Amino acid sequence: MVRPDQVATFLPAATFRPCLRPVAGLALRGPGFLTVASSARHDKSPLRTLVQREAKAAGFDLVRITRPDAVPQLPERLQAFVDAGHHATMAWLAERADTRADPRRLWPDVRSIIMLGMNYGPEHDPLLDLQKRSSGVISVYAQNRDYHDVVKGRLKLVAGKLAARSGAGVKVFVDTAPVMEKPLAEAAGLGWQGKHTNLVSRDYGSWLFLGSIFTTADIAPDEAEEDHCGSCRACLDICPTDAFPAPYQLDARRCISYLTIEHHGPIPRQFRVAMGNRIYGCDDCLAVCPWNKFAQRASEAKLAGRADRKAPRLNELLALDDAAFRQRFAGSPVKRTGRDRMVRNALVAAGNSGDATLVPKCRDLLDDAAPVVRGAAVWALSRLMPAGHFRAVATEQPAESDEGVRQEWRDALAETGGARGTQEHA
Repeated sequence: MVRPDQVATFLPAATFRPCLRPVAGLALRGPGFLTVASSARHDKSPLRTLVQREAKAAGFDLVRITRPDAVPQLPERLQAFVDAGHHATMAWLAERADTRADPRRLWPDVRSIIMLGMNYGPEHDPLLDLQKRSSGVISVYAQNRDYHDVVKGRLKLVAGKLAARSGAGVKVFVDTAPVMEKPLAEAAGLGWQGKHTNLVSRDYGSWLFLGSIFTTADIAPDEAEEDHCGSCRACLDICPTDAFPAPYQLDARRCISYLTIEHHGPIPRQFRVAMGNRIYGCDDCLAVCPWNKFAQRASEAKLAGRADRKAPRLNELLALDDAAFRQRFAGSPVKRTGRDRMVRNALVAAGNSGDATLVPKCRDLLDDAAPVVRGAAVWALSRLMPAGHFRAVATEQPAESDEGVRQEWRDALAETGGARGTQEHA
């Protein structure tokens, strides 16, 4: 989310989280698990040793430490992101921008921030699933258990051991509080924010969930990781909707992760074809990163993709009611969209599929209770049916009460060569 983690800080991204790139620091890479940078390489303090040991035991693949004031330029960068409107409808980014940009506003007593990463690398290239046109593609991060629950539980284990040993105060965060995880992770040396605004690790590529432990304990910080993107533009060039106005900048309004997860209204028409069969998030900019050649398959079973959630059949998704949706996606990040938005997304994918066998289910959804579903059904049918048949369906439909859906009919009829409006849909 995108994750909306993969949002600009999105999706992916996990959920969608906005990502603002801080000035890169200098870092050296040490050997082995939980490598540390030069300033802390020889730090054998009991607390650092404890944190590293407990992080490994809890299943984290990376851990680094930074200071709450390590990214002084963050307020300015975040404000520029908001001022440009790149946060789209995610008003909470603007409302708590001052707190989000300075960890000390969230907790004045914090002295050290422990940043941890948990690998969720896929077993195969997720771009291959885009070829399955009669299936919908769910972002890798959302193909199993909700990472918030998995990572937060492990963070509490590490934080509890730190508190018990040191007597220090601790607080844990996983993408649910006003914390800019990715800039802090870069400052701590976990990786660097790539041109797609997501964190890139030399050991795990783009596939990392992030969590943080704020503590009143004073632990020597690691050095920031430097940028290793060089002249590469693979992530920028592959984006289906041109969501990157410049390297290291993301406009959420154009991002498929935002549109399929956070956006509540109809998918803007100019992005529907580009969405293809992506129904929850988008991994294109992550999957194409050359650093993924070092990526590893997720070792945590709860984060490894489930077969039934990688590329579910569109005909099954189009048949979901509220109860079936909740049952199918129980414990999954996908549940946050709700049934209506998921079916909306599946209808857009259906319209792009070329699969005429989906027409009956799309027709059934013309009478759905949710306007956002009815409108998407109109668009899907206009793409799947011969123009004459579609116009005949339009004349058979009862009067539509929602103006947005009426506009969908007008646009679809115009595009298929029909009248600009009918008595029912004008």
